[in-house]
Amino acid sequence: MSAYMQPLYSASIAFVLLGFVLWIPWMIHMYRKHGFFSLSQTLLSFSFIFYMISALFLVLLPLPDTRNTCAMQNPNTQHYSLMPFRFIADTLSGGWFDIKRPATYMLVFKQPAFYQAFFNFILLMPLGVYLRYFLTHKKLWWKAAIIAFFVTLFYEVTQITGIYGIYNCAYRIFDVDDLMLNTMGGILGFFLAPAALAIFPSKERIDARAKYLLERDEVKAMSVLLAIAIDIFLVDIIRQIILHFTNQNEVTSFIVFSVVSFLWMCVVPILWNGRTVGTAIMRFRYDSKLSKKTTISRLIKRYAAFYMAYFTLAIVGVLNNVEVTMASPYYKASVFLAFGSAVLTAILMVVLFIHIMLVVFGKGKRRFFFDESADLYTTRKK
Repeated sequence: MSAYMQPLYSASIAFVLLGFVLWIPWMIHMYRKHGFFSLSQTLLSFSFIFYMISALFLVLLPLPDTRNTCAMQNPNTQHYSLMPFRFIADTLSGGWFDIKRPATYMLVFKQPAFYQAFFNFILLMPLGVYLRYFLTHKKLWWKAAIIAFFVTLFYEVTQITGIYGIYNCAYRIFDVDDLMLNTMGGILGFFLAPAALAIFPSKERIDARAKYLLERDEVKAMSVLLAIAIDIFLVDIIRQIILHFTNQNEVTSFIVFSVVSFLWMCVVPILWNGRTVGTAIMRFRYDSKLSKKTTISRLIKRYAAFYMAYFTLAIVGVLNNVEVTMASPYYKASVFLAFGSAVLTAILMVVLFIHIMLVVFGKGKRRFFFDESADLYTTRKK
């Protein structure tokens, strides 16, 4: 059992690290595609990622201690087995099995060869379950069989090539029985999947809810938050690129961010019918629901509300970084100023965090301060 636990432990670590990287892109994908966050699809998709990592690690780990795996093997070592159903002969080898003695039947389940064959059979069974959810229709079982076959073929080729040349000899053999058992397990999992997937909403129900939100022209608060986060992220990248070719100081950084954010979050949506790059990615735009002229004036108010929040935090940050020598008569005042600005920064961040939480989990009863102050609305209509 310990031989399986170490690869699973390593897979867990890799999954957590990968999860941090994929979480925000996944949320953007969910709100962009469906308009809401589907917990069931998130659980299925992330568990699928964890399963695929675990399956790969179970096949490959533990890795040899040296790249020169040829030196660890006999010169005539055979790295492949092309005889079908050899696992049956290996399981029954030793002369202990007697078909006329039922008492010997239970000994089959204690043989190492049987354990290995059973492990290969169940290894891709979960893949069949996931494929049933993704492919939906039972009649597409042949596609699941092809996918399962090529997945296990990838595992076997990876093994026999020493992970594609990392090791100079294969440290595990290419076995045709593994191809058959893995593929059969994937097919069985495909047909048994409805029993496991019954607790999750179907893709049809999720698509129906997405269509309902589209018909109501409803944009979730998280979509708005992700859009503003995308815009700020891109503005900051542009700021850093510009600063790379100019003098890097707080004043220059402040000016560059102010100019770029104004162009990006005010001028662009005015010219692009209420869209920023972030809102376009999230598939919505801003509108006053009155007239184009009113929308333009409110887009300016929206940016002004956002900029005032940034300006306040920037000024407080500058006050917090004022440096005065201990010999200066203003040293004590600078200490109190730094302390006060640090406290004010913490208060502003807490207030902003609470505001975001109230809007995101407010079930549409609240809007973000920059949208509320400008009286702008979100819409998916073009």
